[in-house]
Amino acid sequence: MPQPPEHDWIEARLVGARPRAMAALLRYFRDLDLAEEAFQDACLRALKSWPKNGPPRDAEGWLIMVGRNAAIDHVRRQAKLTELPPEDAISDKGDVEPDLAERLDAADYRDDILRLLFVCCHPELPATQQVALALRIVSGLSVQEIARTFLVNERAMEQRITRAKARVAKAGVPFETPGPVERAERFAAVSAMIYLVFNEGYTDANPASERASLCGEAIRLARLMLRMFPSEPEMMGLLALMLLQHSRQGARFDETGVPILLDDQDRSLWNRSMIAEALAMIDKAMLHHQPGPYQIQAAIAALHARAGKPEDTDWAGIDQLYAALERRAPSPVVTLNRAVAIWKLKGPQAALDMIAPLSDALDGYFYFHGVRGTFLRQLGRNNEARDAFAAAVTLAGTAAEAAHIRNALDQLENCSTRQT
Repeated sequence: MPQPPEHDWIEARLVGARPRAMAALLRYFRDLDLAEEAFQDACLRALKSWPKNGPPRDAEGWLIMVGRNAAIDHVRRQAKLTELPPEDAISDKGDVEPDLAERLDAADYRDDILRLLFVCCHPELPATQQVALALRIVSGLSVQEIARTFLVNERAMEQRITRAKARVAKAGVPFETPGPVERAERFAAVSAMIYLVFNEGYTDANPASERASLCGEAIRLARLMLRMFPSEPEMMGLLALMLLQHSRQGARFDETGVPILLDDQDRSLWNRSMIAEALAMIDKAMLHHQPGPYQIQAAIAALHARAGKPEDTDWAGIDQLYAALERRAPSPVVTLNRAVAIWKLKGPQAALDMIAPLSDALDGYFYFHGVRGTFLRQLGRNNEARDAFAAAVTLAGTAAEAAHIRNALDQLENCSTRQT
């Protein structure tokens, strides 16, 4: 919601309070639209009263109580003479207890926020709807902002979010406190959704764009999860992974938006404070002795971050970590990434042999053809490399990716010209 500069402090409070307040209102009303309207009403009242009276001692508790009361008044006005359902049918009675503010950090409120995030990444929703719904409900981005981020018109995004809400309502998502098994499943789903948000922004060549700002929003969501669940090593791993990847944002593209390979990046442009935080977080996660995919990926990124120069990279360690990742989360993409380490350690032929069995599974994957073309060029098999790069160009997801491969094709042509 646009606000004058003197209200910046209020906006910061509202943004910070949104996840917890929305989670409690959703548990109370069991309706995404009504919970969202209740929160917006509370925000409008905050904009009127906080500049005069100052912020309340607990912003979340204030917004929950004001939003709930405003929504109940609205429902009564709409229903006119129709009575509301019994109180125990529409709320958990704990929400109306006077010590609400003191209970915000209790386990039930942690479950509320986890439930709110889980609602947004319900398995019946396509990934694009999961991300859009999370950005709207949890992060509070406007439909217009989300539409610009996804490069679609506002009406199309409004329809996407509306369909997502309808699917959630139809699915009848339960509101009871999740047990240990379900909580683990929800946590994994939430982690995947947060990483989807990050990756939506990671591919943008302009670090100042709205789309690129999704990286910061994903990092903020991961921090929120860690504040609630500070001993979850996989969330530590995910946050560390995103920090390490985001730390290279200023060095990943040239002035025309063409990607710069890791070995060619100016490492003085890497954000060292992000790297230091991530490295400390990885060390903390490893103390739990529960390695998972995000932790392993973060450890791989950390070996790159620790190398002052490309030739200092511990490729043997990276190969071992990818081997561990193959065991825990096997996929053709993981093997493809491991092949780059094998290339550095044993040469292009060994790497080419490793990815040969992946051709069917990854035939429609841009990076497979790009990497394969690189190995073939290293072996002097220029005609095959040219075909691989040409296939990569047709599969490029962005103009920057296509430009990068065209540069590789140009270099190949120049090399062939010199040889003839």
